[in-house]
Amino acid sequence: MNSQMIASGVLLAIGLSILSTATGTAAPTVIKVYDGDTITLSTGEKVRLLQIDTPELASGECYSEEARRALISLLKLPGQITLRADPKLDQVDRYGRLLRYVFKGNSNINLKMVEIGAAAPYFYQGQKGKHSSQILKAAENAKSKSLGLWKTCPSAKLTPNNAIKTVAGNISHVSATPPAGANCDPNYAGCIPIFPADIDCTDIKRLGLAPVKVVGTDIHKLDRDGDGLGCDK
Repeated sequence: MNSQMIASGVLLAIGLSILSTATGTAAPTVIKVYDGDTITLSTGEKVRLLQIDTPELASGECYSEEARRALISLLKLPGQITLRADPKLDQVDRYGRLLRYVFKGNSNINLKMVEIGAAAPYFYQGQKGKHSSQILKAAENAKSKSLGLWKTCPSAKLTPNNAIKTVAGNISHVSATPPAGANCDPNYAGCIPIFPADIDCTDIKRLGLAPVKVVGTDIHKLDRDGDGLGCDK
């Protein structure tokens, strides 16, 4: 009997130790805000906010910088950051980013972005998550009141199954003929560097080369929707 009690005590101590370690872990913080819908945490995880989309900052779309500033402001709300997955939707996108609802305290930042008109609903491939009805209703309300991008960008349309487009893609600055002697990938117009490893749109945007016109084989899979233009969303 005594041996059973000792064993139980040991197991309880181990359990409390594990619980203490888990709860004692510091809450993640945001170390970078790329645009209005993508962040990086102190854990090193890159997070794409689920079910919403904001104008592309790299392409200079209408309201793109304002959306980024809005996200930065909302992330200053009181409370810890928590990430919540949606069991109805993918957990990771093709770029390895976590697909999550970002909460600051009790505030759903994804929903808040839509409520203030800084983001639009984006139900990728028509997939609707557990907050889709709230997000859509918030967008309709923001649009009816001409909040945020709905006021600033007259061309914006509420089409939840498509990424938001506030300004038509402009590739006039991309030359189909690279400079003489340049080490450029011939599959793309302009001068996309030939990398020893694979690159994605995050790299392209960081280099200031988005959008990219595909003129050969899209070896880096930059053109997600097959319209001949990569990294434009």
